[in-house]
Amino acid sequence: MSRHPIEALLRQPVELWSTLVAFATALIAVLAPWALMMPPGIAYGAGATLALIGMIRARQAWRVMRYQRNMRRLPTYRLAAAKIPLSRHKLFLGKGFRWSQQHTQRLRDTLRPEVQGYVQPGRLYRWARRKEVAWESVAVLGLLARFLRTRSGWNPLAPLPPVGGKPALHAVEPDEQDVWMDIGERVGHTLVLGTTRVGKTRLAEILIAQDIRRGDVVIVFDPKGDADLLRRVYAEARRAGRAKAFYMFHLGFPEVSARYNAIGNFSRITEVATRVANQLPSEGNSAAFKEFAWRFVNIIARALVALNRRPDYQQVRRYINDIEPLFMEYARAHLRRHGEEDWREKVADIAANTKERNLPNSLRGRNLEAIALMRHLQERDLYDPVLDGLVSAFKYDKTYFDKIVSSVGPLMEKLTTGKIAELISPDYLNEADPRPIFEWMDVIRRKGIVYVGLDALTDTTVASAVGNSMFADLVSVAGHIYKHGVEADPIKAAGASPPPLPTISMHADEFNELIGDEFIPLLNKAGGAGFQVTAYTQTWSDVEARIGSRAKAGQVAGNFNTLIMLRVKELATAEMLTDQLPKVEVFTLMSVSGVDDSSEPGSGVDFKSRNEDRISVSEVPMLTPAELIALPKGQAFALLEGGQLWKIRMPLPTIDAGMPATLSEIANEMERTYITNDHWYRIEEPWWVAVSEVTKPATTTGQEVPNG
Repeated sequence: MSRHPIEALLRQPVELWSTLVAFATALIAVLAPWALMMPPGIAYGAGATLALIGMIRARQAWRVMRYQRNMRRLPTYRLAAAKIPLSRHKLFLGKGFRWSQQHTQRLRDTLRPEVQGYVQPGRLYRWARRKEVAWESVAVLGLLARFLRTRSGWNPLAPLPPVGGKPALHAVEPDEQDVWMDIGERVGHTLVLGTTRVGKTRLAEILIAQDIRRGDVVIVFDPKGDADLLRRVYAEARRAGRAKAFYMFHLGFPEVSARYNAIGNFSRITEVATRVANQLPSEGNSAAFKEFAWRFVNIIARALVALNRRPDYQQVRRYINDIEPLFMEYARAHLRRHGEEDWREKVADIAANTKERNLPNSLRGRNLEAIALMRHLQERDLYDPVLDGLVSAFKYDKTYFDKIVSSVGPLMEKLTTGKIAELISPDYLNEADPRPIFEWMDVIRRKGIVYVGLDALTDTTVASAVGNSMFADLVSVAGHIYKHGVEADPIKAAGASPPPLPTISMHADEFNELIGDEFIPLLNKAGGAGFQVTAYTQTWSDVEARIGSRAKAGQVAGNFNTLIMLRVKELATAEMLTDQLPKVEVFTLMSVSGVDDSSEPGSGVDFKSRNEDRISVSEVPMLTPAELIALPKGQAFALLEGGQLWKIRMPLPTIDAGMPATLSEIANEMERTYITNDHWYRIEEPWWVAVSEVTKPATTTGQEVPNG
């Protein structure tokens, strides 16, 4: 740092003259001391002193020239994936420096008109850029144009890297360093903002690679289904020796994807209906239909769990359209448990004596056995909350029932059509299907790595429904971990000292496509269960538009303690960073000239002149939105560890020989290495059965199913 208020780095490197004089005089003193009229001993000492002065001045000149060179072009920063630094206590972000008042001062100095020759590319560079286009199609000069276009160290007129922006934003500090973030800050969650194609995915790859090598549970949500990101995640898992723990769930490639039951795992049975109903519109009159749909899905889910069947979208769709088979199945099971031995004969007698013309309109056309079961149960007066719900749904007029649940029908149709239905409503008993079935708790226990490609470009509705169901499932898992840890048997775990909580690193690309009511609890409540979320999006307005409430969007933003902002094109998004920064004082050098004449004839003074340099101080923002908009690709400002502003640049990607060429290669490798829980149903007594026997009230049937 300069000891003077004005550094004046954008000027001619005048230190070169004194460097030349000092070295020349030192050379004369050593080779020809007589020319300086010095004895040899004194001349040698003087030569050494002059050489030292020359080196000091040369270093000062080099600092000025390097600073000016970086103003035009920064040195390339490349880093192979295998060489990304790794620490157990820090997170590597790239190279950079802590931004201070000095850097704001230097950036302001680059705006002065008289220094543009040091900031903008020179005449030869601009000539080369014009000629490489003009000569491109000329027969002979085309070779010269190709030479001018070559980016190489031996081309003095090589074009700048295609990163755009303003190099001065990083060049204001020539002495950069590796930037690390304390790993303890990750649990406060991280928000990454940047417009399209400016380096968000590259930053995600750097962070994901470190999380995988550190041994964290890693979950990557990618709404677009970027194949390059998938291959990168798998390559890092294989490089870290964790390929057996890798799962790929991809709606765009169902043939090679793992399977996942989006509503099959829960802590409370009501979560099933909530996950389905939350995908329905809730504005205006739709709110009432949404509540009706929630009620009937909840009735179906409670009945399925009471029958020891896992709910899935296929079954919900089937029984939403016709609840009669489910009612009959549950009624028979209920009578087998609580009825007399001759209940079948009694039901058959009631059915034989039932005439359709005597039935109310709501029951006409129904199965006579179902009507007989309902009447027999009413005569027995055996109260069961699940059965009570099924009876109330069964008694509805079918046309009326179809109207009040019509809102959920199209959603179920989308989720259960085609090959995607096999992914999100897996058949656990189909041993011919080699695709594994994963569950979040099982993944966390195994310290797994999961890539979730939602293929939102093809079908936004299905992507949103599956994504939000996964988030709701993860919130439920977080609650279970918070209460019981990750042990498979919470009853046994209750008497022992709890093991350390796992670190679950979640990366949500295209965050605005995923945000919803299910995601917010992950941010403000799941940190105590070891979840640390890194979200990536283009603008904050995308999040506000998705949520539909500015206040809710502010609530979400308040849960991100770390903010990393690449180039953005929206003023409001840029102000999310700049409004959190203080104002600083900058110095301005002002030249003042003046002349005064004298009106006294006898004074002997005709006029007075003066020339002054004045330094004025003004208060300016440390950073403005215009500077964020001018960031080159791969560069960012970051608010780390309680509001410390850092300027960072991420390394450019290099060709990685470890990345698989195709998705099929990933699928084949996964098929060889998967360890799955496909045969969960063969276990005689799962742990959740023991828990439910302890926790459920005596008057309920299947009300609570702890997460498994």
